[in-house]
Amino acid sequence: MLDTRLVKDVQKDEALVEGTKPKMQVANLNKVFTVGGQKEPLVVLQDINFEISAREFVCLVGASGCGKSTLLSIVAGLTTPSSGQILVDGVDVTGRPGSDRGMVFQGYTLYPWLTVIQNVSFGLQLRKLSKSEQRDRAYYFLEVVGLTQFANAYPKQLSGGMKQRVAIARALANEPEVLLMDEPFGALDAQTKEQMQQFLLELWEKTHITVLMITHDVEEAIFLAQRVHVMGANPGQIKQTIQTALPEHHDLEIKLTPKFIAIKREILRALRNDQA
Repeated sequence: MLDTRLVKDVQKDEALVEGTKPKMQVANLNKVFTVGGQKEPLVVLQDINFEISAREFVCLVGASGCGKSTLLSIVAGLTTPSSGQILVDGVDVTGRPGSDRGMVFQGYTLYPWLTVIQNVSFGLQLRKLSKSEQRDRAYYFLEVVGLTQFANAYPKQLSGGMKQRVAIARALANEPEVLLMDEPFGALDAQTKEQMQQFLLELWEKTHITVLMITHDVEEAIFLAQRVHVMGANPGQIKQTIQTALPEHHDLEIKLTPKFIAIKREILRALRNDQA
């Protein structure tokens, strides 16, 4: 079984070699829908441009209807853009899903008839791995998310937070270049949500995987991300980008600090200005 500490050290070394080379690029992205009965097409996304560096955690925040879920769906290859490009490690992946982008949804999307270990290893069955390799990899990522003891349980026996941990382990097991997260904690109660935020931050520190996450929760975005893109609506555009510059190792108490509150105020101001 792999050593988590070894993986972390190797990935940090790789990050130093890669420097600031973008892991993902979204270039000149536009999405237009033709709505029946309307003469003018509906512009959902307009001229979206941003980059994500290797091992970076980036959040997109915006009001409902600003197009952030559509944007993530396009990046995942589930929706085709009207124009523009998505590049992962310099390769154009526009318009097609791929194992280079793992996806975690708000709903847990677990198969209820499969055990936890079977859910985590499900995607591995499509790869040319032996049964023992699949099992070892699945158990490794269950260990990473702290659920080894529930390997033979079924989803109905787990809490909401545990189900989402399984979904994250399943996505990580395929070793994606970028982990995409669509409001993964939106269905959880406030206390569990904060626990999962702390868990995700610690998981990112451990693996240093590149993450692009969308959320409507401003505090969640600041707590997790190194950069926050604020999206406006009608049409969906990136209005402002804010570097959080928080210490890499921090806990939930940081939400009470003056620096955190100042960043929150800046993001809320950008959102209010867009609505106005």
